[in-house]
Amino acid sequence: MFTSVDDVRARLAESGYLASPAVATTVFLADRLGKPLLVEGPAGVGKTELAKAVARVAGARLVRLQCYEGVDESRALYEWNHAKQLLRISAGRDETWDEARTDIFSEEFLLPRPLLTAIRGDEPTVLLIDETDKADVEVEGLLLEVLSDFQVTVPELGTITAARRPFVVLTSNASRELSEALRRRCLFLHIDFPEEELERRIVRLKVPGIEAALAESVVRVIGALRAMDLRKAPSVAETIDWARTLLALGATTLDESVVRDSLGVILKHQDDILKAGAKLDLDAV
Repeated sequence: MFTSVDDVRARLAESGYLASPAVATTVFLADRLGKPLLVEGPAGVGKTELAKAVARVAGARLVRLQCYEGVDESRALYEWNHAKQLLRISAGRDETWDEARTDIFSEEFLLPRPLLTAIRGDEPTVLLIDETDKADVEVEGLLLEVLSDFQVTVPELGTITAARRPFVVLTSNASRELSEALRRRCLFLHIDFPEEELERRIVRLKVPGIEAALAESVVRVIGALRAMDLRKAPSVAETIDWARTLLALGATTLDESVVRDSLGVILKHQDDILKAGAKLDLDAV
C-alpha cells in the first residue's frame, strides 16, 4: 500500500491523520512485512482512527471487530444460520440425516463474522480488532490462527486461507495484559498523548477557523490538566471537542469564566472538575 515512510505520512495527512515519525514508520513496516500491528495507548489518542485512515488512503474495505467482555466465536468468527437450517431440515423430511447434514453445513447456511469476512475477502481490506484487551482471554486463541497464518478453520468446511492478506490493526487500552503469544505475532506501536507542536497542528487541522493563539492556549491548558493526577486525563479527541466548543461560544481567548463553564467538555468526572478548578492557574500556563 505504501512506498516509503514519507509516503505513509503524506497520504495519512491528506486524509486528515497527522502521524508522528514513529507511527508512520511502524505502519510502513507492518504493510511491507505483512505483519499485524498492535497499537496500545490511552483512550482517545487516535488508535482506532489510525486504522480508519489507513483504510481510507488505501481505498480498502474496513472490517471491524469491536471487542467486549463476553464476545465469543459466534460473534468474532462465524456461526450457522440455525433458523434456516431448521427450515431446510423440515422441508426435506424424507431425507436421511447424512443427506441433510451435507446440505445444511454448507456455504449457504454460514454467517461469516468479522474475522472470517476479512479472511475470505479478495479485495484490499483493513481488519480492525478494536479494544482487544476488553475481550476474554479465550478470544485470543481465536486470533492466533488468524494472525499467524491468515486462515480460519471451520470444522464442517475445512480450512479457509486468505487469498489476499488483510492489513490487521489491533488496538488496546492496556486494561489487561495481552498474552505473549499474541504479541509475538504483531509489530508493536505505543501511541501516547502528542507533543504540543503536533497537537496544535491537529487542532488547526480538525477545527478550521480557530485562531493560532487560541489553539496554542487550548493545547497548553490541556497539557497542564494531563500533568494533574486525574481519574481520566483529557484525550486528543477531547482537545478537539473543546476547541470546537470555544468556537461555538465565540471565545477568542481563555479566561477563568469560559474555562470553568466548559470543563465538562474535557473532564468526565466531578472530582476531576473540582480538582482542576482548584489547581489550574491560567496565568502560569
